[in-house]
Amino acid sequence: MARVLSGIQPSGQLTLGNYIGAIQNFVKLQDEHECFYMVVDLHAVTLPQDPAALREQTESVAALYLAAGVDPSRSSIFIQSHVPAHAELGWLMTTLAYMGELERMTQFKEKAAGRESVPAGLFVYPTLMAADILVYNADLVPVGDDQKQHLELTRDLADRFNGRYGETFKLPEPYMPKVGARIMSLDDASKKMSKSNPNPNSYIALLDEPDVVRKKISRAVTDSGREVKYDPANKPEVSNLISIFAHCAGLTVEEVERRFEGQGYGPFKKELAECVVAVLEPLQARYREIRGSGELGRVLKEGAERAAEIANRTVALAKERMGFLPPR
Repeated sequence: MARVLSGIQPSGQLTLGNYIGAIQNFVKLQDEHECFYMVVDLHAVTLPQDPAALREQTESVAALYLAAGVDPSRSSIFIQSHVPAHAELGWLMTTLAYMGELERMTQFKEKAAGRESVPAGLFVYPTLMAADILVYNADLVPVGDDQKQHLELTRDLADRFNGRYGETFKLPEPYMPKVGARIMSLDDASKKMSKSNPNPNSYIALLDEPDVVRKKISRAVTDSGREVKYDPANKPEVSNLISIFAHCAGLTVEEVERRFEGQGYGPFKKELAECVVAVLEPLQARYREIRGSGELGRVLKEGAERAAEIANRTVALAKERMGFLPPR
């Protein structure tokens, strides 16, 4: 089976965008692939985090993986920092990367913009991401548009290592669903729905209560028209809401358009809210059950052990190829 690697940062609450764009695909991919899904806490600390919040959110993200249907008997679920090989290979990848390559990273430019001082960890973030992927020799990496550049750098670093030291790493391929890979903000459809957005009305958190979901969708930006039509160029906000509806209801975009033909935005938003609530309520119930059961610790321990077995072999081989003296 092809091997899949992905992860989500535990900085802020996971959103409906994370669920539709990433976690749903985690669940689908485990049916026919060997999957490794992490909570990437080492990446989270590239910017300052409150320690108590980081611990809580790390457990929360892992529990949401399980609640959404990621099966620990078919997928390895673990915390990135619980497998030290990630950090070790991350340093080796940093030694291969060039300043110019890292300076060109769009996400670095965005996150560094307006800062008087920029953490070095933010600058070398892509080399740790490369290590996350290469330490498992992953075949496929589910990514959104905003991460494609990082995957391209990963392929470049793997190719550079192989050229210098001998064939060691696979060149991973992106996995991008054709529809729904990028759910946009409720207040600005030019931006991705993000858990780091300071405006809580811009996103739907997976743990939002039903009435909160209804209120956020009722306030979601549309336009001055009333036609429920999928037209990303001319009606980006409405198109985003249609995409959310289609994914939550299991309908095509065309079916959503026909369903609300001539009805305007009011009925559309009201039914959209109920559709989202219907998706989130069972997930939230399962989440509460997982957090209360104590099973999460066992799942994460077993997942880290399986991951480390592969990761440690990869790092040992890479260090041997580079000329490091092995311990005796």
